[in-house]
Amino acid sequence: MTATTHHTTTTTTVTRDDGLAGKVALITGGASGIGKALAVAFARAGTLSVLGHYPADPHDVRKAVQEVEAAGGRAVAVDVDVRDPRQTDALAQAAVDHFGRLDIAVAAAGILRRAPLAELSDQAWEDMLSVDLAGVLRTFRSAARAMTGPGAMVAVSSIAGGVYGWEEHAHYAAAKSGVLGLCRSLAVELAPRRIRVNSVIPGLIESPQSLDPVNSLGPDGLSDAGRLIPTGRVGTADEAARAIRFLAGDDAAYITGQQLVVDGGLTVRWPS
Repeated sequence: MTATTHHTTTTTTVTRDDGLAGKVALITGGASGIGKALAVAFARAGTLSVLGHYPADPHDVRKAVQEVEAAGGRAVAVDVDVRDPRQTDALAQAAVDHFGRLDIAVAAAGILRRAPLAELSDQAWEDMLSVDLAGVLRTFRSAARAMTGPGAMVAVSSIAGGVYGWEEHAHYAAAKSGVLGLCRSLAVELAPRRIRVNSVIPGLIESPQSLDPVNSLGPDGLSDAGRLIPTGRVGTADEAARAIRFLAGDDAAYITGQQLVVDGGLTVRWPS
C-alpha cells in the first residue's frame, strides 16, 4: 500500500536526557489534541515522529508537522485509518522507510460519540470498538512487527474507561476499559522482546474532543468541571503528552503493564 506522506528535514535539537534522543516514534491521532502535543514533546526530547492522521479528520496534520519543526524536530505525516490493518502496517513501515527504525508506538487515535442505551445501535457499538479498542490492537500489532530491538508502547485510555462511569457513553467506556486489559496482556507477552506496554488514563483534558458540546462536555461543561478538580482546572494536552513521553523513555525502563492516571487529582478527591 502506498502511504501519503509529508515530511520535514529540520535538524533536531536535543534538550533532554531521558533516553529518547535519536529514537523513532509513531503516533496515531497525531493531527490534534494529545497526539499533536506528544509529537512536539518528543521533538523537544530529540525523538523523530511518524504522525498517523485520519484523512477525514478536519484538523490539518501539516500544522502538527510545522509545530514539530518549530520545536527543533522532524516528523513525517502518514494518512491512516486504524480500522484497516493494512494501513497500520503501512504506518509502521513508514517509520522504517523514513528513519530506519521504530522504537516507540503511541495509540492516541480515538472517536467519541454520545448515545443513550435505547439508541445505541449495534453498528455504533462496533464502530466505536473498531477505532478505540481494535485500533489500538492493530497499531501495536503492526508496530511490534516493525520493532527489531527494545521498545515502548503507550495507549491512551480515559477515566471513563478506567475509573468512572459516563452516562450515554457505554460504548466509549467499554472500549477504553478494554484498552487497559489489552495493554496488561501485551506487556506480559512482549516483555521477552524488551518491549514495554503501558497506558495513560487522562482525566479532563482540554482538547478538540472534550470541547465538542454534542458528544462531550463542551467549553462550558469543562469550565464547570474544572472547579471539581483539586488543582482547580482541567488539564492541557501537553500535560498528558509529557506523561506519555515519560512512559516511552528510559526513565520508565522498569515500568510495564501499568496505568498512569493524569487527572489533577480528580479521581482521589473527597466528594463534596
